[in-house]
Amino acid sequence: MNFSEGQIVVHPHHGPCTVAGTTTRTIRGVETRYIDLAVHAKEMNICVPVANAEEVGLRQVLDAEGLQRLLDVLRAPTGHEETGWSRRFKDNVDHLRTGDLLSTAKVVRDLTRRQAEKGVSWGEKDLLKHARQPVVTELALALHLTEEEAESALEEAILHGVSPRLEAAPAAS
Repeated sequence: MNFSEGQIVVHPHHGPCTVAGTTTRTIRGVETRYIDLAVHAKEMNICVPVANAEEVGLRQVLDAEGLQRLLDVLRAPTGHEETGWSRRFKDNVDHLRTGDLLSTAKVVRDLTRRQAEKGVSWGEKDLLKHARQPVVTELALALHLTEEEAESALEEAILHGVSPRLEAAPAAS
């Protein structure tokens, strides 16, 4: 993957980031090139070695095919859930730790539906709030929506099975 200043990429744990540039650092006599990333959701900058970018999990914003897979997960039936909130919470945290967007989307889908139907614990509410952000941000970037529009699209997909119009999605560059 090539990186250029201003390009938007997705970090598996920090979400969407803008490439601010590249730097070279010499550590113990070894020169290493780094990608400087400005994280969208936080006022934070991170550096990732260019050679490790793929291993870290940096990727492009979803293309039309990836967006369709995400929407399919959001509209899919609720997966198996533990009945006890503490076991459910642990399982959801384990899924979120992977940094995989589709695993995160499954957690968001299941907790959103559970909250609408039965309610969730305070811990699960907080978990849902944090888990929703990368999914909403990815939808906003992929569909060129505002965060509020993406939030509505997420709710519609999960609770009503309605997908946003994909014609708005840009082709992968």
